[in-house]
Amino acid sequence: MKKQANYIKRIEIKGLWGRKDISWNLRPDVNILSGVNGIGKSTILNNSVSSLSLLEGGALKNGVQPGVSFIFSPEDATYIHFDVIRSFDRPLLNSELLGKIGNQKVKTELDWQLYQLQRRYLDYQVNVGNRIIDLLTSGNPDNQTKATEVSRPKTKFQDLVDDLFSETGKKIIRKSNEIQFEQDGDILSPYQLSSGEKQMLVILLTVLVQDNQAYTLFMDEPEISLHVEWQQRLISLIRELNPNVQIILSTHSPALIMNGWIDAVTEVSDITVH
Repeated sequence: MKKQANYIKRIEIKGLWGRKDISWNLRPDVNILSGVNGIGKSTILNNSVSSLSLLEGGALKNGVQPGVSFIFSPEDATYIHFDVIRSFDRPLLNSELLGKIGNQKVKTELDWQLYQLQRRYLDYQVNVGNRIIDLLTSGNPDNQTKATEVSRPKTKFQDLVDDLFSETGKKIIRKSNEIQFEQDGDILSPYQLSSGEKQMLVILLTVLVQDNQAYTLFMDEPEISLHVEWQQRLISLIRELNPNVQIILSTHSPALIMNGWIDAVTEVSDITVH
Protein backbone atom coordinates (compact mmCIF):
# COMPACT_ATOMS: atom_id res chain seq x y z
CA MET A 1 0.00 0.00 0.00
CA LYS A 2 1.32 3.45 -0.95
CA LYS A 3 2.11 5.80 1.92
CA GLN A 4 3.00 9.47 1.44
CA ALA A 5 6.11 10.91 3.12
CA ASN A 6 6.29 14.24 4.92
CA TYR A 7 9.79 15.01 3.68
CA ILE A 8 12.96 13.44 2.29
CA LYS A 9 15.59 12.54 4.93
CA ARG A 10 18.38 11.49 2.55
CA ILE A 11 19.17 11.31 -1.16
CA GLU A 12 21.76 8.82 -2.36
CA ILE A 13 23.06 8.69 -5.93
CA LYS A 14 25.48 5.99 -7.02
CA GLY A 15 27.88 6.52 -9.90
CA LEU A 16 27.17 10.16 -10.73
CA TRP A 17 28.87 10.64 -14.11
CA GLY A 18 30.13 7.10 -13.60
CA ARG A 19 32.68 8.09 -10.97
CA LYS A 20 31.09 9.79 -7.92
CA ASP A 21 28.62 8.77 -5.21
CA ILE A 22 26.37 11.30 -3.47
CA SER A 23 24.96 10.96 0.05
CA TRP A 24 22.99 14.03 1.15
CA ASN A 25 21.27 14.19 4.54
CA LEU A 26 18.42 16.68 4.33
CA ARG A 27 16.68 18.98 6.77
CA PRO A 28 12.87 18.99 6.87
CA ASP A 29 12.70 22.73 6.15
CA VAL A 30 15.39 24.24 3.87
CA ASN A 31 18.29 22.66 1.95
CA ILE A 32 20.58 24.76 -0.25
CA LEU A 33 23.10 23.10 -2.57
CA SER A 34 26.10 25.23 -3.49
CA GLY A 35 29.27 24.80 -5.53
CA VAL A 36 31.16 26.02 -8.58
CA ASN A 37 29.80 25.67 -12.11
CA GLY A 38 30.00 22.17 -13.52
CA ILE A 39 30.32 20.40 -10.17
CA GLY A 40 26.91 18.75 -10.50
CA LYS A 41 24.30 20.79 -8.60
CA SER A 42 21.69 20.69 -11.34
CA THR A 43 22.49 17.07 -12.16
CA ILE A 44 21.84 16.03 -8.55
CA LEU A 45 18.49 17.84 -8.53
CA ASN A 46 17.46 16.56 -11.97
CA ASN A 47 18.34 12.94 -11.15
CA SER A 48 16.39 13.19 -7.90
CA VAL A 49 13.33 14.67 -9.58
CA SER A 50 13.35 12.10 -12.38
CA SER A 51 13.51 9.24 -9.89
CA LEU A 52 10.77 10.71 -7.68
CA SER A 53 8.51 11.08 -10.71
CA LEU A 54 8.85 7.38 -11.45
CA LEU A 55 8.35 6.54 -7.80
CA GLU A 56 5.18 8.64 -7.45
CA GLY A 57 3.79 7.01 -10.57
CA GLY A 58 4.37 3.54 -9.14
CA ALA A 59 7.09 2.60 -11.64
CA LEU A 60 9.64 2.02 -8.85
CA LYS A 61 9.53 -0.14 -5.77
CA ASN A 62 10.79 0.69 -2.28
CA GLY A 63 12.09 4.12 -3.24
CA VAL A 64 14.97 2.70 -5.29
CA GLN A 65 15.95 2.74 -8.92
CA PRO A 66 19.40 1.94 -10.29
CA GLY A 67 21.72 4.68 -9.05
CA VAL A 68 19.22 6.70 -6.98
CA SER A 69 17.55 5.99 -3.63
CA PHE A 70 15.67 7.94 -0.98
CA ILE A 71 15.08 7.71 2.74
CA PHE A 72 11.77 9.31 3.67
CA SER A 73 10.16 10.47 6.89
CA PRO A 74 8.43 8.37 8.04
CA GLU A 75 10.76 5.67 6.80
CA ASP A 76 7.95 3.31 5.79
CA ALA A 77 6.61 5.88 3.30
CA THR A 78 6.80 4.82 -0.34
CA TYR A 79 6.58 8.15 -2.20
CA ILE A 80 6.45 11.91 -1.69
CA HIS A 81 4.40 14.69 -3.26
CA PHE A 82 6.65 17.30 -4.89
CA ASP A 83 6.86 20.22 -7.32
CA VAL A 84 9.67 21.47 -9.55
CA ILE A 85 10.24 25.09 -10.52
CA ARG A 86 12.61 25.91 -13.35
CA SER A 87 13.55 29.57 -13.62
CA PHE A 88 14.87 29.86 -17.17
CA ASP A 89 12.48 31.96 -19.27
CA ARG A 90 13.35 30.54 -22.68
CA PRO A 91 11.03 30.69 -25.70
CA LEU A 92 8.77 27.65 -26.14
CA LEU A 93 10.00 25.73 -29.17
CA ASN A 94 7.69 22.72 -28.97
CA SER A 95 5.24 23.32 -31.83
CA GLU A 96 2.97 20.45 -30.73
CA LEU A 97 2.73 21.92 -27.23
CA LEU A 98 2.02 25.39 -28.58
CA GLY A 99 -0.80 23.95 -30.69
CA LYS A 100 -2.41 22.31 -27.67
CA ILE A 101 -2.25 25.43 -25.51
CA GLY A 102 -4.41 27.56 -27.81
CA ASN A 103 -3.33 30.76 -26.08
CA GLN A 104 -1.23 33.09 -28.20
CA LYS A 105 0.11 34.88 -25.10
CA VAL A 106 1.91 31.73 -23.87
CA LYS A 107 5.31 32.12 -25.50
CA THR A 108 7.98 31.16 -22.93
CA GLU A 109 8.68 28.44 -20.37
CA LEU A 110 7.55 30.67 -17.50
CA ASP A 111 4.35 31.43 -19.46
CA TRP A 112 3.74 27.69 -19.76
CA GLN A 113 4.20 27.20 -16.03
CA LEU A 114 1.76 30.05 -15.35
CA TYR A 115 -0.75 28.57 -17.81
CA GLN A 116 -0.68 25.27 -15.92
CA LEU A 117 -0.84 27.01 -12.56
CA GLN A 118 -3.96 28.97 -13.56
CA ARG A 119 -5.81 25.65 -13.77
CA ARG A 120 -4.44 24.46 -10.45
CA TYR A 121 -5.40 27.80 -8.89
CA LEU A 122 -9.01 27.34 -10.01
CA ASP A 123 -9.09 23.82 -8.53
CA TYR A 124 -7.55 25.14 -5.30
CA GLN A 125 -10.26 27.81 -4.99
CA VAL A 126 -13.02 25.24 -5.55
CA ASN A 127 -11.58 23.00 -2.83
CA VAL A 128 -11.22 25.90 -0.40
CA GLY A 129 -14.76 27.09 -1.18
CA ASN A 130 -16.21 23.63 -0.55
CA ARG A 131 -14.43 23.37 2.80
CA ILE A 132 -15.72 26.79 3.85
CA ILE A 133 -19.30 25.87 2.92
CA ASP A 134 -19.05 22.60 4.88
CA LEU A 135 -17.82 24.48 7.95
CA LEU A 136 -20.42 27.25 7.75
CA THR A 137 -23.30 24.82 7.29
CA SER A 138 -22.16 22.37 9.97
CA GLY A 139 -24.20 24.02 12.73
CA ASN A 140 -21.12 24.29 14.94
CA PRO A 141 -20.50 27.94 16.01
CA ASP A 142 -16.78 27.26 16.43
CA ASN A 143 -16.49 26.46 12.73
CA GLN A 144 -17.06 30.12 11.83
CA THR A 145 -13.51 30.85 12.98
CA LYS A 146 -12.19 27.76 11.21
CA ALA A 147 -13.79 28.93 7.95
CA THR A 148 -11.90 32.21 8.20
CA GLU A 149 -8.64 30.30 8.72
CA VAL A 150 -9.27 28.21 5.59
CA SER A 151 -9.39 31.33 3.42
CA ARG A 152 -6.38 32.98 5.05
CA PRO A 153 -3.60 31.48 2.83
CA LYS A 154 -5.20 32.85 -0.35
CA THR A 155 -5.46 36.30 1.21
CA LYS A 156 -1.85 36.04 2.40
CA PHE A 157 -0.75 35.14 -1.15
CA GLN A 158 -2.58 38.15 -2.60
CA ASP A 159 -1.11 40.47 0.05
CA LEU A 160 2.43 39.20 -0.62
CA VAL A 161 2.14 39.65 -4.38
CA ASP A 162 0.68 43.15 -4.02
CA ASP A 163 3.56 44.07 -1.71
CA LEU A 164 6.20 42.66 -4.06
CA PHE A 165 4.74 44.39 -7.13
CA SER A 166 3.93 47.67 -5.35
CA GLU A 167 6.79 49.66 -6.93
CA THR A 168 5.26 49.20 -10.39
CA GLY A 169 1.71 49.83 -9.17
CA LYS A 170 0.39 46.37 -10.03
CA LYS A 171 -2.32 44.82 -7.86
CA ILE A 172 -4.01 41.44 -8.06
CA ILE A 173 -7.69 41.70 -8.99
CA ARG A 174 -9.15 39.90 -6.00
CA LYS A 175 -12.64 39.41 -7.41
CA SER A 176 -11.29 37.43 -10.38
CA ASN A 177 -11.11 33.63 -10.23
CA GLU A 178 -8.07 33.76 -12.51
CA ILE A 179 -4.81 35.55 -11.83
CA GLN A 180 -5.13 39.04 -13.29
CA PHE A 181 -3.60 42.40 -12.41
CA GLU A 182 -4.69 46.01 -12.50
CA GLN A 183 -2.16 48.74 -13.29
CA ASP A 184 -3.15 52.36 -13.87
CA GLY A 185 -6.63 51.30 -14.90
CA ASP A 186 -5.45 48.61 -17.32
CA ILE A 187 -6.10 44.87 -16.91
CA LEU A 188 -2.97 42.72 -17.30
CA SER A 189 -2.66 38.96 -17.73
CA PRO A 190 0.24 37.24 -15.92
CA TYR A 191 1.90 36.72 -19.32
CA GLN A 192 2.41 40.50 -19.58
CA LEU A 193 4.59 40.65 -16.46
CA SER A 194 8.37 40.96 -16.50
CA SER A 195 10.47 37.79 -16.29
CA GLY A 196 11.25 38.45 -12.62
CA GLU A 197 7.59 39.07 -11.77
CA LYS A 198 6.51 35.92 -13.63
CA GLN A 199 9.14 33.91 -11.81
CA MET A 200 8.11 35.12 -8.36
CA LEU A 201 4.44 34.56 -9.23
CA VAL A 202 5.19 31.01 -10.39
CA ILE A 203 7.01 30.23 -7.14
CA LEU A 204 4.39 31.67 -4.77
CA LEU A 205 1.44 30.30 -6.74
CA THR A 206 3.01 26.82 -6.78
CA VAL A 207 3.37 26.96 -3.00
CA LEU A 208 -0.18 28.25 -2.50
CA VAL A 209 -1.98 25.59 -4.56
CA GLN A 210 -0.34 22.84 -2.52
CA ASP A 211 -2.92 23.92 0.07
CA ASN A 212 -0.62 23.87 3.11
CA GLN A 213 0.30 20.21 2.59
CA ALA A 214 3.64 18.70 3.57
CA TYR A 215 5.56 18.26 0.32
CA THR A 216 8.94 18.93 -1.30
CA LEU A 217 9.72 21.86 -3.59
CA PHE A 218 12.75 21.61 -5.91
CA MET A 219 14.18 24.81 -7.42
CA ASP A 220 17.21 25.08 -9.69
CA GLU A 221 18.88 28.51 -9.36
CA PRO A 222 15.67 30.40 -8.44
CA GLU A 223 17.61 33.67 -8.19
CA ILE A 224 17.66 34.06 -11.98
CA SER A 225 15.71 37.22 -13.00
CA LEU A 226 14.97 38.13 -9.36
CA HIS A 227 16.01 41.46 -7.87
CA VAL A 228 18.46 41.09 -4.97
CA GLU A 229 15.84 42.20 -2.44
CA TRP A 230 13.48 39.49 -3.72
CA GLN A 231 16.28 36.94 -3.53
CA GLN A 232 16.84 37.82 0.13
CA ARG A 233 13.12 37.40 0.93
CA LEU A 234 12.42 34.35 -1.22
CA ILE A 235 12.83 31.51 1.27
CA SER A 236 11.00 33.38 4.04
CA LEU A 237 8.11 34.18 1.68
CA ILE A 238 7.76 30.52 0.72
CA ARG A 239 7.86 29.38 4.34
CA GLU A 240 5.37 32.08 5.33
CA LEU A 241 2.90 30.85 2.71
CA ASN A 242 3.35 27.17 3.61
CA PRO A 243 5.44 26.29 6.69
CA ASN A 244 5.06 22.58 5.85
CA VAL A 245 7.09 22.71 2.64
CA GLN A 246 10.56 21.17 2.40
CA ILE A 247 12.72 23.30 0.08
CA ILE A 248 15.58 21.78 -1.92
CA LEU A 249 17.39 24.24 -4.18
CA SER A 250 20.67 24.92 -5.93
CA THR A 251 22.10 28.44 -6.11
CA HIS A 252 25.05 30.69 -6.84
CA SER A 253 23.50 33.64 -4.98
CA PRO A 254 24.76 34.74 -1.54
CA ALA A 255 21.60 36.85 -1.20
CA LEU A 256 19.39 33.77 -0.89
CA ILE A 257 21.09 32.68 2.32
CA MET A 258 21.55 36.08 3.96
CA ASN A 259 18.36 35.99 6.04
CA GLY A 260 19.28 33.20 8.42
CA TRP A 261 19.84 30.24 6.09
CA ILE A 262 23.64 29.85 6.19
CA ASP A 263 23.32 26.66 8.25
CA ALA A 264 21.13 25.19 5.50
CA VAL A 265 23.89 25.39 2.86
CA THR A 266 25.66 22.22 1.71
CA GLU A 267 28.63 22.18 -0.66
CA VAL A 268 28.55 19.47 -3.33
CA SER A 269 32.08 18.48 -2.26
CA ASP A 270 30.80 17.78 1.28
CA ILE A 271 28.30 15.16 0.10
CA THR A 272 30.52 13.53 -2.52
CA VAL A 273 31.96 10.10 -1.76
CA HIS A 274 34.82 9.20 -4.09
